[in-house]
Amino acid sequence: QVQLVESGGGLVQAGGSLRPSCVASGGTLSTYGVGWFRQAPGKEREFVASISSSGGLLYYADSVKGRFTISRDKAKKTVYLQMNSLKPEDTAVYYCAADTQGRAPIRRADYEYWGQGTQVTVSS
Repeated sequence: QVQLVESGGGLVQAGGSLRPSCVASGGTLSTYGVGWFRQAPGKEREFVASISSSGGLLYYADSVKGRFTISRDKAKKTVYLQMNSLKPEDTAVYYCAADTQGRAPIRRADYEYWGQGTQVTVSS
């Protein structure tokens, strides 16, 4: 059973940066596509970014383009979400998810495994 674990969230001032990471226990992310989603209080979980298993396909939500970068380190079996120029509206719980087919889906339904999430809070 693959379990995803996120870390690297926290509290930061507007304009600051954070770099959450996602690792897998009981398996490996190396052959999986990975997506990041976020959910703010009272809102639906929304797509943020995704990367294919090869790293050749990358997708971003319009709201984060130019500020967030998704990447993967195969040696460390880790996927990162570099978040720069953070805004208060980026405040949410951030989840990573894995697609066993190695794609980079933008739909929640295409992901088989989910982490528990890491809180990101951006103060104004």
